[in-house]
Amino acid sequence: MTDTASSSHFVPVTAFDLVVFGAAGDLSLRKLIPSLFHRWRDAQIPPDSKIIGVSRTAMDDAAFRTLALESFRKFHPGEGIESTEWEAFSSQLHYVELDAVSDVADWSALAGKLEGCGDKQRVFYLALAPGLYGAVSANIAKAGIKCPGARIVLEKPIGKDLASARAINEAVGAVFDEDAIFRIDHYLGKETVQNLIVLRFMNSLFEPVWNANAIDHVEITVAEEIGAGGRASYYDTAGALRDMVQNHLLQLLCLVAMEPPLDLEPDTVRDEKIKVLRALRPITTENIRQTTVRGQYGKGASDGKVAPSYEEELGSQSEIETFVAIKANIDNWRWKGVPFYMRTGKRMKARYSEIIIQFKDVAHAIINNDGEDLPPTRMVIRLQPDEGVKLLLVTKDPGPGGMRLRYVPLNLSYAEAFEARYPDAYERLLMAVVRDDLALFMRRDEVEAAWGWVDGILSAWTKDKTPVHDYAAGTDGPAQAAMMLDRDGREWFDGV
Repeated sequence: MTDTASSSHFVPVTAFDLVVFGAAGDLSLRKLIPSLFHRWRDAQIPPDSKIIGVSRTAMDDAAFRTLALESFRKFHPGEGIESTEWEAFSSQLHYVELDAVSDVADWSALAGKLEGCGDKQRVFYLALAPGLYGAVSANIAKAGIKCPGARIVLEKPIGKDLASARAINEAVGAVFDEDAIFRIDHYLGKETVQNLIVLRFMNSLFEPVWNANAIDHVEITVAEEIGAGGRASYYDTAGALRDMVQNHLLQLLCLVAMEPPLDLEPDTVRDEKIKVLRALRPITTENIRQTTVRGQYGKGASDGKVAPSYEEELGSQSEIETFVAIKANIDNWRWKGVPFYMRTGKRMKARYSEIIIQFKDVAHAIINNDGEDLPPTRMVIRLQPDEGVKLLLVTKDPGPGGMRLRYVPLNLSYAEAFEARYPDAYERLLMAVVRDDLALFMRRDEVEAAWGWVDGILSAWTKDKTPVHDYAAGTDGPAQAAMMLDRDGREWFDGV
C-alpha cells in the first residue's frame, strides 16, 4: 500500500449510487475513477455503494474495469496498487452502454443496474458537453430513476455566454431543485483555496490589513505548459476567457475579495461571493484596450522541444485567444483603488497557479540598503503544482558588517508540513456531493453574474476589434500583458 493518511482521519459517507455519464471520457478516467479509488482506499466509501459508468462505447463491466485500471496506471505512474485492492474496489464499478440523449426506452439497462429507489443516496455526474445537460436531465426524469433526494453534478463551463447559461440552468432546474444541483469547479476543492478562508478570517494578523489601506494590488495567475492539442477544435469555440476566466479565475477573485461571512453555511458564503461579482466594474469599448490583453501562442521552445503554434494544432487560421490578461476593479469600500490583475494562458513557460497579495511599501524606509529598492511584502498562495503559502518579508542578513537586508520567505508547504497524503480537489468535491455540502459549488446566480461580466468583455472585443497578439510557446505571454502593468508602475511577480 502507498503511504496514505490513516483512514481514521476520514469520516465515511453514507452508501450511494453514482452514475457517471461520459464514463469512457478523459475526465472520468483521469480524475473521477482515480479519485473514487483513493476515497475507497481510505475507507470513506461503503462497500455497498455502486459506481455506474455510462457512455456510448461498447463495453461490459469487465472491460470497463480493465480500462479504469489501465488509465489509473497511466495517470498515476508512481503510485503502487495491489491487485487485491483493485479487485475489491472494482467490484463496485459497473457499466452501461447508452447514448444518454437517446429515446428513454433505451434506459432500461441503466434502471436495472440501479435496482429502484432504496435508502442509498443517488448522484448523477454529467461529464458531458454542457449542451447535453438539459436533455440528459429530462431523460433521467422520464426514465424514472430520479429518486427522492437525488443530486446532479454539472461540469464547467455552464454555457458559452449568459443566454446559454440561463438556458442550461432553466433546463436542468426543470428537473432538479437548485439545492440538488452541484456546479463543480475543481479549483474550489483545492486545499489551499479552502485554506484561504481560514487564513483570512481565523487569523487576526491578516483581516485588519486585507483591504485598500494596506494592499497595493492582487495578481491571479493560472498558467499551463500544454497547448490545445487534440482539444483545439473545441477550444476554438471557447478561448481562454470563456474556458478559464469565467469560472476558475473569477471564483478565486471572489474568495480573495469577499467580505467575512457570518458562518460557513453554503448560502452564507455564496451570498458574499455574489456581492463581489456584482461589484466588478464593467469593461467596455472605452477601456477595453487598457484593461485587457489577448494573445495566441506561436511556435516556440516548450518542455525542451519545439512546440507547434496554435494554428498548426488547429489546422487553420484563428482569431481565438489562448492567453488573456485582465485588469479588474471592484467598486466597493474594501477594494477602492486596488487593481486585480488576472492572467491565464496555454503554452506558457511553466505550469503553475497562484495568487499574489502585494502589500504597499512602508511609509518611510529607515534603512538605505545600499541604494537598492526594497522589495514589497507579498503573500504567495500557490495552488499548483505544489500547494502552499509563503509570506515574503524583508529581514536582516545575518552577520557583522552593517545592516544588510534580504528578502526571505516564511514557508508553509503542504507537502512538507503534512506528511500524510491529503485528498485532491475531485476527491473532496465528490464526497461533498454525497454529504450534500453545497459550500464548494457555484450557485445559479453566481454563474450568471460571472457570465454577465464576461459577456461585456466579449462584446467589447467584437466592437473594438481588439487584436490578438502573438507570443512564443514557452514564454509568459505577449509583451502587451507586461506593458499593461507597466503603465500602472507595476510588474507581474515571477512566481516560477
